[in-house]
Amino acid sequence: MPIHLASLLRLSCSAALLLSAGLAGPVLADGAHQRDHERGDHERARQALERGQVLPLRQVLDKIEREQQGQVLKIEFEREDGRYLYKIRLLQADGRLVKLKVDAVDGRVLSIKRKD
Repeated sequence: MPIHLASLLRLSCSAALLLSAGLAGPVLADGAHQRDHERGDHERARQALERGQVLPLRQVLDKIEREQQGQVLKIEFEREDGRYLYKIRLLQADGRLVKLKVDAVDGRVLSIKRKD
């Protein structure tokens, strides 16, 4: 799957803004509906962080980047079955795409899916 420089730059800038704020939220493509969704996720993540219900995104990413050794392309914050999750997409040095599902409470990797 080709990755376009403009897309990576847009994702990197969005991720940098989220990380600098210490908050989690999805890094999504353009579109009014998606921006509304992003604001809702961002707010839920901020509230969960303030209540001490989740780890800061930076703490989770430090662990993931160390263990999985890849460049973060996309981050989503969700709640599934009552559990807060960070869904993280990485591009590894060998060109493989890795999708991780991470427990936002303790930083444990719950699932890993690799694509060649």
